[in-house]
Amino acid sequence: MTPSARVQAAIDLLDAVVDAAREGGAAADTLIARYFATRRYAGAKDRRAVRELVYAAIRRAGERPASGRAAMLGVATDDPELAACFDGSPHGPAPVGEGEVGAPAGIAPDWLLVLLAASGIGADELPALVDRAPLDVRINRASGVVVEIDGAEPVPGLPDALRFPPGTNIERHPAYEQGAIEIQDAGSQIVTLAATAQPGQRIVDLCAGAGGKSLALAAMMLGEGALLATDTDRARLSRLAPRALRAGADIIETRLLNPGREIEALADWTASADTVLIDAPCAGTGTWRRNPEARWRLTPDRIARLVETQRHVLAVGATLVKPGGALVYIVCSLLDEEGAGQVAAFLDAHPGWRAEPLTLPAGRAHGPGVRLTPQHDSTDGFFVARLVAPC
Repeated sequence: MTPSARVQAAIDLLDAVVDAAREGGAAADTLIARYFATRRYAGAKDRRAVRELVYAAIRRAGERPASGRAAMLGVATDDPELAACFDGSPHGPAPVGEGEVGAPAGIAPDWLLVLLAASGIGADELPALVDRAPLDVRINRASGVVVEIDGAEPVPGLPDALRFPPGTNIERHPAYEQGAIEIQDAGSQIVTLAATAQPGQRIVDLCAGAGGKSLALAAMMLGEGALLATDTDRARLSRLAPRALRAGADIIETRLLNPGREIEALADWTASADTVLIDAPCAGTGTWRRNPEARWRLTPDRIARLVETQRHVLAVGATLVKPGGALVYIVCSLLDEEGAGQVAAFLDAHPGWRAEPLTLPAGRAHGPGVRLTPQHDSTDGFFVARLVAPC
């Protein structure tokens, strides 16, 4: 592919990403994979170059751009070599028209910036929200495999975590294939520590998804006890079983739940769990480093619906905790509506429950819990609180 053809390919993909963000379609990674699956002529260098152009445009535009061309023109504003690719050559983009301008640069839509500021995220924190993230992995000590990988760096405070440069393809490494490592952001590993999981305990991972935190909990439990991983999303939950098999985490039981009927399906766990971990559905403002187009998908109505869902799963989780047990609430969000404010509302509605102070390897106290941010902690953004049930 010529440089101009690469730019046009990026524009085509950006059009698809913009449409998907508007209509609730597939993620950018999925769209890129689909695009190249039908274009076998594109070599590895072409694919990498186009992907980098697409993500450069996504990260630069805080507001959802009008089109892929507008997004790419925005990047070209500060890159003369890229601007020269708008030359009208075969398979390349048309020349820039008179008065045609690119999408403006920014971090996020203005209404989201207002919410972040109200949640205590200062201007100095904003650029890091859309930086490229490194690749973190968690070492699975239970595998018995000695992990030695070139290019790995330790993560301070996490003896079982390794960090690699952005874009590292670790899934083909023998250590991954042998179940000795799992891809998991350091922040996700840190907030899971709030569960203080111990061998022999009964633990529920209520919003388990594909099971990253379930696998971390199983490792902390040393394969002893009972760990129930549940979710209402069949496709996501189905990905846990093969991961658990590869990791040797045979204490994990999965259970698919029907939305609105969770308590009925979990009757056998009522008031019996030592810990219930809730990695609640949220706006994902702490994960823009990995999913930058996610900020184009958010609306005030969507956040309001997520806040209601979080309130519901907290109420469900509370019914499962035994007296004196703990409810660990996690969101990969930096908005107080979903984090500190949500926990404060839970405590107001559940007399006798209390927030227990947390000591974690990173993060800062924030309301009744701890918050991690990309700028301060070099992790994804998270809020976590540990809530203890009355005895």
